[in-house]
Amino acid sequence: MSDIDRWRKTVHARAIARFPERERLQRSGGEPIADVYTAESLAPNLEERLGLPGEYPFTRGPQPTMFRASHWTMRQYAGFGTAAESNERYRKLLEQGTTGLSVAFDLPTQMGYDSDDDMAMGEVGKVGVAIDSIRDMRTLLADIPLGKVSTSMTINSTASTLLALYAAVAEEQGVPSDQLRGTIQNDILKEYMARGTYIYPPRASMRIIVNLFQWCAEHTPRWNTISISGYHIREAGATAAQELAFTLADGIAYIEAAVEAGLDVDDFAPRLSFFFNAHNNLLEEVAKFRAARRMWARIVRERFGAKKEKSWKLRFHTQTAGSTLTAQQVDNNVVRVALQALGAVLGGTQSLHTNGKDEALALPTEESAILALRTQQVIAYESGVADFVDPLGGSWAIESLTDELEAQANALIDEIDKMGGMVAAIEEGFPQREIQASAYAAQLAIDRGHDKVVGVNCFEAGEEPEPDLLSVDPALEMEQCARLKELREQRDSDRADAALAALKTAAEGTDNVMPHIVEAVRAECTLGEIAHTLRDVFGVYQERPIL
Repeated sequence: MSDIDRWRKTVHARAIARFPERERLQRSGGEPIADVYTAESLAPNLEERLGLPGEYPFTRGPQPTMFRASHWTMRQYAGFGTAAESNERYRKLLEQGTTGLSVAFDLPTQMGYDSDDDMAMGEVGKVGVAIDSIRDMRTLLADIPLGKVSTSMTINSTASTLLALYAAVAEEQGVPSDQLRGTIQNDILKEYMARGTYIYPPRASMRIIVNLFQWCAEHTPRWNTISISGYHIREAGATAAQELAFTLADGIAYIEAAVEAGLDVDDFAPRLSFFFNAHNNLLEEVAKFRAARRMWARIVRERFGAKKEKSWKLRFHTQTAGSTLTAQQVDNNVVRVALQALGAVLGGTQSLHTNGKDEALALPTEESAILALRTQQVIAYESGVADFVDPLGGSWAIESLTDELEAQANALIDEIDKMGGMVAAIEEGFPQREIQASAYAAQLAIDRGHDKVVGVNCFEAGEEPEPDLLSVDPALEMEQCARLKELREQRDSDRADAALAALKTAAEGTDNVMPHIVEAVRAECTLGEIAHTLRDVFGVYQERPIL
């Protein structure tokens, strides 16, 4: 009888006979958590799976020194109303110690509609900033040193246009495109399965993404061309293992599309980045981040034959989990965000956004945004965790969870491969069904009181005071529309029409569309005009019902 078997039959059995363990001691996917983890819990050859920090397979981190050299980039996701209002918020955040900007765009901008389009009515500036043209982008970035600040833009269907606008404004500021640092999310596959801000059918969208890869390799070599996003997959209800699997399967699809277009994997893989969710189960999240690095290193080196070490390294941004924030007892969200941020740091994130406590109710106020930033700064400068490289590495529980998540995610990737890859799987509705089933099970557990959410189904309070919330003035929509009207009256119409015609011709053929999008934004074509030009060629994706 092994030592652990003896313990379970004697010491542990006597303890639970007197004090039964709590129910639902399980991970996000319902997998039970073992009563104890020991060295016997681990598969053989742990050292081979771990490596050392900065060495393949990068389980312990992509850099040898991690945060001992410099802290992660502290981003705050912000954007609302007009470009001028958002610019004011950005400059205040930079003054408060933010080291990178993260831009939120309103729904019309995300969906390729100008602010004066009928489809945009009532949504202008509501969940992010409205950007219709190069004039708006100039205002958004005024007095921000683009040669020094790293900027992340959460935009997908219209990512090519927003990057073209950013590069054009930087050029006007005198910043060469090869000096620009930042990330464009540009991850359309997760939109079909989790978020919904798609425009074109998947295969047309993949062409635009590959065109952007090609253009960036030549013009913006320091820019991360895609942020392959598990965040929204998890927000839609996926488990940790599903977030891991579907995110990396999307990454596989993007590499396959780029290689098929003739790109060498080592030419673009180092500029791929990832975006993960930091959820509530702290130890599971730490294990998820470690498993992601190991899996991606093996995928890029063994599956795609990449030769450069930079190609094997998974670099990722993390955002705390908006879906866990509650409208009840909003101050509790400060604690949730702190724990989630700690999990991201312990897991080795390169960049981090912390949510405002009031985001279950509205866009964060300036006060909430600064408190969220202070949360990161306390972790960085006061907690001591940043002084250690992979501080939980070697823990029997962490290593067991890392192995388990890797095995679960690999099994899902194998299923996707059998379907013909992620694009085919999305067309079949596979990841959508999996996420919906997990989301339903999680919500049912909360509704039945099996899973506890403090302030929601346990420890409820009585009457709560109304928090001060940020509101967007509806008059801003009219002002934005007036600026658009003025632009169309003042611009060189012949140049704008010619640019859109050239873009349409390129889309109908096989030319790279990015140079034509860049010319269109310089000609003061609007975001909606560019998107409609591509709609005319590629069509619009119709979501299939998922039962």
